[in-house]
Amino acid sequence: MATAANHLIERLPRTDRSHLIASCEQVPLVLAAVLCDARQSMPYVYFLIDGFISMIAVVKGRPGVAVAMVGREGMVGAHLVLGVHTSPLNAVLRGTGCARRMGVATFRKELAQSTALQQGVNRYLFVLLSQLATSVACLRFHLIRPCLARWLLMSEDRAHSKSVHATQ
Repeated sequence: MATAANHLIERLPRTDRSHLIASCEQVPLVLAAVLCDARQSMPYVYFLIDGFISMIAVVKGRPGVAVAMVGREGMVGAHLVLGVHTSPLNAVLRGTGCARRMGVATFRKELAQSTALQQGVNRYLFVLLSQLATSVACLRFHLIRPCLARWLLMSEDRAHSKSVHATQ
């Protein structure tokens, strides 16, 4: 598996980081796997090490639209820091890789014990909200080519590669 680190974890103080890593298991991520279904409880949170995930808004009877991406800069399940049990978005793997996975109950315990983890996830939530706002503005005001270019650049950045697997 990859040796790259998750940025949220790597920025924690050494003791907090060691404790968090000991509470995780490293798992492979398979292309197109759904890590989180919108409006359903999550059993795990994921700190990506390699690969990337599209966060997809789903409207009943319509195809979903990718509104955010998560790579090793963040995590899937950050909404739990707000006390919210379900995500409003689907999380679908778009680039294979691996992640550190932790049960939700364990994550909540880690949050309660680590102010640094709380602050890191709070800052990441701000970044995610900014990304969502930019995506919505792009989808509303730009033509398809600039939107596609943005998505390709974000994918390339998170995949740490010049090639990205994509379908229509």
